[in-house]
Amino acid sequence: MFGIFKKKDKKPQLPQLTDLNNNALVAGDVVDALRYELGRCKIILEGNTYYYQPVDGGKKVSWLKMIDASTDCQKVKKVED
Repeated sequence: MFGIFKKKDKKPQLPQLTDLNNNALVAGDVVDALRYELGRCKIILEGNTYYYQPVDGGKKVSWLKMIDASTDCQKVKKVED
């Protein structure tokens, strides 16, 4: 009637995978993680989800846990070769 019961087709938009300096991140990149004491990590892709895997071994962390709420960027810094 007045659009009250209208179906909403919008999906929530996930932030892009970028570091604190707005550099684009892709699977295989090496970064310095600033959360969870991960240190230097490699970005891996399993299925449709990105993870941060510490280089020295350890527990991998989902990229969703690394989002900075104020900037929508990842709390990581890309390591330049």
